Amino acid sequence: MFDLVVAFPWMKVAVKTRDERVSEIRYLPSSASVVEPKNPLAARAARQLERYLIDPDAGFDLPLLVEGTPFQRRLWDALCEIPRGKTLTYGTLAKRLEAEPRAVGQACGDNRLPIVIPCHRVVASDGIGGFAHSTGGYLVEAKRWLLAHERAADAFELEP
Repeated sequence: MFDLVVAFPWMKVAVKTRDERVSEIRYLPSSASVVEPKNPLAARAARQLERYLIDPDAGFDLPLLVEGTPFQRRLWDALCEIPRGKTLTYGTLAKRLEAEPRAVGQACGDNRLPIVIPCHRVVASDGIGGFAHSTGGYLVEAKRWLLAHERAADAFELEP
């Protein structure tokens, strides 16, 4: 199903490719099996994900297959403008895009290319908020780790 699965703290990161582009990145539970790259693009993605694990300033240079509504695409472009180590609230991003915070949250959750399109940098006004349409479990812990890894000023303490 996936062309690559890489181990990260709190999760595994899975990558699918299609038509010589990365079509999906998905967070899987840490119990998922690692999958070695099945094609050259998956190998390139693996190298870039491994570099990001070592250095959160390492950028991504992957051909992406970005599919979504015009609003989703506008939001995802805005996510890419949030610098590493910074966050925005759903409400702030909604005001910038003249949208409702729920629409922002939904579009963040629908992001099929997380890490590369950094939806983890969007938080609630009263806490970390949800992640990938989840409000608990390994996905929210993964968001905490990603924010801490990027040294976001308002990253929340990891729970044991």
